[in-house]
Amino acid sequence: MSGSMLQRAETDALTAGLTATSGRTASVIAPFTGDVLHELPLSSAQDVQDAAAAARVAQASWWAAGWRHRRAVLLRAHDLLLERRELLLDAVQTETGKTRGQAFEEVFNSAGATRYNALAARRVLAGGARRAGIPLVLRTRVHYRPKGIVGVITPWNYPLSLAVMDIAPALAAGNGIVQKADNQGALSILAARRCFTDAGLPEALWAVVAGDGDEIGNAVVDAGDYVSFTGSTATGARVAQRAAGRLIPASMELGGKNPLIVLDDVDPAKAAADAAYACFSAAGQLCVSMERVFVLRGVADRFIPAFAERVASLRLGSDLAYTTDVGSLATKAQLERVLAHLDDAVAHGATVLAGGHARPELGPYFVEPTVLTDVTSEMQCFAHETFGPLVAVTVVEGEDAAIAAANDSEFGLNASVFAGSRARGLRVAARLKAGSVNVNEGYRATFSSVDAPMGGVKRSGLGRRNGPEGLLRYAESTTIASATGLLQLPRTASEFRRLAPAMLLLLRTLKAVRRR
Repeated sequence: MSGSMLQRAETDALTAGLTATSGRTASVIAPFTGDVLHELPLSSAQDVQDAAAAARVAQASWWAAGWRHRRAVLLRAHDLLLERRELLLDAVQTETGKTRGQAFEEVFNSAGATRYNALAARRVLAGGARRAGIPLVLRTRVHYRPKGIVGVITPWNYPLSLAVMDIAPALAAGNGIVQKADNQGALSILAARRCFTDAGLPEALWAVVAGDGDEIGNAVVDAGDYVSFTGSTATGARVAQRAAGRLIPASMELGGKNPLIVLDDVDPAKAAADAAYACFSAAGQLCVSMERVFVLRGVADRFIPAFAERVASLRLGSDLAYTTDVGSLATKAQLERVLAHLDDAVAHGATVLAGGHARPELGPYFVEPTVLTDVTSEMQCFAHETFGPLVAVTVVEGEDAAIAAANDSEFGLNASVFAGSRARGLRVAARLKAGSVNVNEGYRATFSSVDAPMGGVKRSGLGRRNGPEGLLRYAESTTIASATGLLQLPRTASEFRRLAPAMLLLLRTLKAVRRR
């Protein structure tokens, strides 16, 4: 093995970074074994308030330190994320049950997001001159400043990358952070935070709290000037309502029921291998993984058997090394949800082409990657997010039918198109109603593109992370315009009567020369 289960000394050292004085703890279960991994200290609402107050003091100094200082700290953090990757990989695997390879994706994305935001923040947020309403007579500039304190709430399934992808731009923009970590992902977050503080980030600037969502999550929303939430649609709606009640902005990455379209010009074997990864990475516990596969009839008799065979050959296991293809579900609740969807589908007539069984001999929460056909609308897995290793395959008659089926969902987070012709794939992708669409990839093409916005439409979320949009959400804009003195703007009726013809001529001239 290249890694090891986290030891007591390591977990104690990491949890010392929590802001938690309640004296209460929660038992965190290791998915691979079902044993107690550690006792996580829990925060109180007062802890959140105290953390926000300390972060607000630290934020003023962090902003005053300037762009160059913030960039240098974040770039050192980038290097430490890579240097300490084995500890980060161990933490992610131990807490989530995913494979070494899929844990590596988290480290890769975290480092990429940190580097991008360190280097892009000044360019995106420096502000500068804009076109004035009346050229020469007025001058206009835009100025950006941080929101202040950003409340970040992140889930257990991708604890490292989803945290850093929200926190790095907030820090680069000059903000302070109060983050509620899910109990099941707190160690991964705290290990990442230590990389940042060892790089020079003030300890108080990024506070991590843990505890019940109703108490601690609400307290984080109440303490922030902006809220960034990743999680379920149901919880996201409640967070959005609470933020709206305070008139503070929020961004939300929520649930998905992501479609994959397989066009009839693909190489069936390659498409099957790519689809297996797209569906079953992190045992399907990924907001952007595929749960609905629509195959054009012309390739169905070749793709579907190849897909089922590929899925059946995936190696399950709990090694902390690059030896397995699919890991464990993270919790007992996840196991129960997946098995409930599977049993319901089979009871209503679905056919199992691959998988279909729990594997307790491997660990308490292992379930085989499962491929279903004959899935109909009365089944729970038809429209509701399973968030596990369960995918439905449906044969459709052509491109239009595949696009209509893919778009027939209340969700719109991610989608994918597999095509032999890239041009054809791009054409189909443009017709899909999703915040991200991948061509000949399941999710990694868009997920790793940190210079491009990521988020959902419909009930899959609000706002965007990544790219310039991800930085701009964490900044307040101020427009500053001044009169040059070249010409006095009209104030009285007689002045308007005299200057109106010239102002009309100006508008017509600007249109004629195509000036914005």
